[in-house]
Amino acid sequence: MPHVDLHLHLLPGLDDGSPDEAAALAHAARMVADGVREAAVTPHVGAPLYAVDPLTVPERTAALQAALDREGIALRLYAGGEIHPDAAGDLPARALDAIAHGPPGARWVLAEVPFEGIDERFLAGVRSIKGRGFGVLIAHPERAAGGLERLRDELTGAVALQVNACSLLGRHGAQVQAGAERLVRGRLAYVLASDGHPGHPGREHTLAAAAAPAVAAGAGRVGARQLTYANPRFLLHQGLRAATSATRGTGRSLERARAARHRLARVRWP
Repeated sequence: MPHVDLHLHLLPGLDDGSPDEAAALAHAARMVADGVREAAVTPHVGAPLYAVDPLTVPERTAALQAALDREGIALRLYAGGEIHPDAAGDLPARALDAIAHGPPGARWVLAEVPFEGIDERFLAGVRSIKGRGFGVLIAHPERAAGGLERLRDELTGAVALQVNACSLLGRHGAQVQAGAERLVRGRLAYVLASDGHPGHPGREHTLAAAAAPAVAAGAGRVGARQLTYANPRFLLHQGLRAATSATRGTGRSLERARAARHRLARVRWP
């Protein structure tokens, strides 16, 4: 089964992902062997420990793509970034555009939840990004210590949720695993991603590892394919805003958004 990964720390020497190009190439080869065809590389942006200039990410992505092509590794890369909660409200539009995906008018970025819990500051950052014309894919909400219900009013238009494969695999503990399963089972997760960290034990899985636990969590085989291939590929090529309008129509979009908010309101944190 093919896969498209939207959260991956593959770029070498930038953050806590690939330590060097050799590790990045080896991981990319594993990805291709596991059926991953396209991937967004998402180094940490705005994180205190890593000085990553988002404006340099496209050039670095092109350099790694050239290395992949030389090695005959058939993986298509897209420049992206995982925006730290503290930076969500401050990045200028040109920095967001450098790490955004989708066509004009439907561009979106990946924003990391604060692990200590979803709070008003994070929600304000999400609204700030939306106010600058970008949609937001919220990375691993299941890893936040609490406040999941506060996302209820944000699940409209240009906001969607991304759950980690490693969360479904139980690598962040039973509580996070249960939260991930509930988001999948409740049809609140729009995509699954690996959040892979090549060269780091326990984080070297590919997105293919998410398929079986997604089925077990209640997605079913068709749902697992949507979460690991159809939906992420749609976001890459059609955009986040298009995902809520072109595929559903305005009336159905509002109806689905209300349904998502109601489902989230019923979710109980483990």
